[in-house]
Amino acid sequence: MRLGTSLAAGLAALAFAGAALAGAEKVGYPAGYQTKFRLYNVIDRPDRKIVRFMYMNPEAFEKAKAGEPAPHGMVLVMEDRKAKTDASGKAVTDAEGRIVATDEVANVFVMRKEAGWGAEYPPEKRNGEWEYAWFTPDGARKADARFDGCFSCHKARAERDFTFTFAVNLGELKK
Repeated sequence: MRLGTSLAAGLAALAFAGAALAGAEKVGYPAGYQTKFRLYNVIDRPDRKIVRFMYMNPEAFEKAKAGEPAPHGMVLVMEDRKAKTDASGKAVTDAEGRIVATDEVANVFVMRKEAGWGAEYPPEKRNGEWEYAWFTPDGARKADARFDGCFSCHKARAERDFTFTFAVNLGELKK
């Protein structure tokens, strides 16, 4: 009986260790993304007083084809920059009505796709072969990061390979 209990505890520990190696730990901070990656979209978020800058790695962009899933090795970065605000705290907009971003980065979110990634997740959570990570502006991992929101939100975009802006913009970018 004790051997069975020890064996079960050992297997549970191994399963936990395997889970610890899954997820955000697989995704590294893409140093230099602002200059090395391709900026492909900018999205105003007035509700959060931020502007989101979307980048993709150039190697995967070259392999990507409109209407097809993103290639393995794709790295997408969503950088949140704080909006410039006026004296009343309202986001300042330019002549075209777009929010003016400051240079102050608030968060860096990264999603990366690699062959076989995501297999450890149950089907109701899995986002294909994508993993997510959240970094602070200096490239450190966000200590209290949670990713359930990433998975649940992106799950709704399964027909676009779990992406919001990449699949939509790729055809235009490839012209």
